Amino acid sequence: MSLPVILAGLLGAILWNLLTWGYGIPSSSSHCLVGGIAGAVVVNHGLAGVQWMGILFKVVIPTVVSPMLGFLAGMLLTYAIGWIFRSARPAYVNRHFKRVQLLSASFMSLSHGLNDAQKTMGIITLALFVTGSISTTDVPLWVKVACALAIGLGTFTGGKRIIRTLGVGLFKMSASDGFAAQTAAALVMQGAAWVGAPISTTHVATTSIMGVGASHRVRAVRWGISRKIVVAWILTLPASALAGGIIARVFALFSLR
Repeated sequence: MSLPVILAGLLGAILWNLLTWGYGIPSSSSHCLVGGIAGAVVVNHGLAGVQWMGILFKVVIPTVVSPMLGFLAGMLLTYAIGWIFRSARPAYVNRHFKRVQLLSASFMSLSHGLNDAQKTMGIITLALFVTGSISTTDVPLWVKVACALAIGLGTFTGGKRIIRTLGVGLFKMSASDGFAAQTAAALVMQGAAWVGAPISTTHVATTSIMGVGASHRVRAVRWGISRKIVVAWILTLPASALAGGIIARVFALFSLR
């Protein structure tokens, strides 16, 4: 690894992220990072420069498994809530879940940072280590604070397009549905974080919503939008790798390796 390689990977990831954000499609920032860095490394050091078994077991397999777990967890939690409150009026249930949803949203936010912010912290720490600014790979406190502020600010200022797609475009949720989807996604992300698998928060959150919608009625989910999201998921790794590789090649032309 070198600083130009890291920068090329980051720029490739950012380009694909911005493209999908522009269309309101929730692609995976995690996979953009992995793809961008891998593409830049391959251009500079060949296929042997990437630990492909790590990509397979830490990225590809969790990418397939975690959305399934999110879908299943969302569906089961919705069934559980429906059974527990089967005798209550829907208006009563939703009125109380509007308050309880603050807890599930906080749990979801914590899990988001525990999963997504860790990757950014890893990239910054890698850059500091490569340049000799730090002697170990322990993450400095200022990096943790900077990543926390950045992920919060990014969600606050630029997340409306994605929020609209997930909150309304896929399935119009009630307060209890939102609680089930957020809690299900957060539980899956917590589990993944503790085993060290950099899964996509986007994938898990989206499939949790699908699971909640499908538990009510299969047709409640707008599957046409879902297909567009899945296509973006499939393209994210190769597209960001291609972008990172192209930028790395441009850097190489200027003797930046």
